[in-house]
Amino acid sequence: MRNNSGLWLWVPARASLGRDDEEKERFVTQPLLIEHDDGVDRVTLNRPDSLNALNPDMIDALNTYFQGLQRNRSTRVVVLKGAGNAFCAGLDLKHAMARRAGQQEPPGVTESLDSQRRIADIVMLMRRCPQPIIALVQGAAAGGGFALALAADIRIATKSARMNCAFIKLGLGGCDIGTSYFLPRLVGVSVASELILTGRFIGAERALAVGLVSEVVEEGGLDAAAEPYVDAMMTASPVGLRLSKECLNMSVDAGSMEAVIAMEDRNQVLCSRSEDFGEGIRAFLEKRKPVYIRR
Repeated sequence: MRNNSGLWLWVPARASLGRDDEEKERFVTQPLLIEHDDGVDRVTLNRPDSLNALNPDMIDALNTYFQGLQRNRSTRVVVLKGAGNAFCAGLDLKHAMARRAGQQEPPGVTESLDSQRRIADIVMLMRRCPQPIIALVQGAAAGGGFALALAADIRIATKSARMNCAFIKLGLGGCDIGTSYFLPRLVGVSVASELILTGRFIGAERALAVGLVSEVVEEGGLDAAAEPYVDAMMTASPVGLRLSKECLNMSVDAGSMEAVIAMEDRNQVLCSRSEDFGEGIRAFLEKRKPVYIRR
């Protein structure tokens, strides 16, 4: 059960969704809504009144969720979005400042580093988990919210999407929560430098032009836009999909083409020895969708 942490409550599908389809389940938490539907987790940041800003409860819930994916074979794809009109406005500064005001002394270096790392752990877990993550971005994706979007494998945005590295506008350095790792690799050093050193927003159309998002859709069209990506990934074999994300992650920082090809060769041999390979070939020849054994 996913509610071992005490953060999540499992609700039977019929009670929570009003559907007869027993493949659908919904997990409900205060900061997160998690719906599992036949191999796909649809995860919603659920603090719309605060633009889904990251408070301690949401940070803990995100860490717990993505940590739980590491050995999870029932979830093959994750779709991440925000409730309301924003994706995520970053750290909840009102909560952070109120907490600091109630302290007799500023937090020490160790406590501050622990707090910092708790947020950074989320994006590292997102990259380590074997499931591809599709981020659906509407409205603000600022600071830590931008980092969450960058840590996804695919980003789709609405026309209202505005993303920035807000940290440098707050008296901090512009590099935080993995943004200085992700941005140069996604958009190149020049655009990354512009965004990190100025904190300026990048809108949806420019994000599309520089390759930061895969497509831009009208407001309310994110869920429908994600479906072709989800369907294509669900057509891949489970082991093939996991190994593909792993290989992409390693190729980004590989020291040579030879190292990348060695990883690709290893993955193809592993996949070709699985039962899924035979099913994939049969389905291709029979012009039907493959039916893979879940593992």
